[in-house]
Amino acid sequence: MAPIAVGATLPDGTLSYFDAEDNLQQATVHSLAAGKKVILFGVPGAFTPTCSLKHAPGFIDHAEELKSKGIDEILLLSVNDPFVMKAWAQTYPHNKHVKFLADGSAAYTHALGLELDLSEKGLGVRSRRFALLVDNLQVKLANIEEGGAFTVSSAEDILKVL
Repeated sequence: MAPIAVGATLPDGTLSYFDAEDNLQQATVHSLAAGKKVILFGVPGAFTPTCSLKHAPGFIDHAEELKSKGIDEILLLSVNDPFVMKAWAQTYPHNKHVKFLADGSAAYTHALGLELDLSEKGLGVRSRRFALLVDNLQVKLANIEEGGAFTVSSAEDILKVL
């Protein structure tokens, strides 16, 4: 399947996360994004070097600026289970705005056409690194990385177009 592109409607799918009261929740992507301007960004894996040291922290650190430019939600997607995503989120105690979403079976990642097979590295099927700017479910910007690169999907890259 071809990767999601500008002009496409964001597919729906169910993702898991822990809420502020530490309850495991499931939500559809459409319930999180319909009628809103959102950034959906994906990473290959929780606790991996680039994801943990650059990609996620960039969106956390720039969240207030992104929100001041009209972003309603900042959603982080990874092919990990919700317990791993919860533990990873807890490593950023200053995070107030980035929601860590689990796509444990990679079903939503496949729906986006953004899977990355890292089986040779012992990681299985993961998500490509990407950042989507979505307005009321319509993709306005699709910055999708090749392989494990980190050149077009940072918070700074999104801020340049807002």
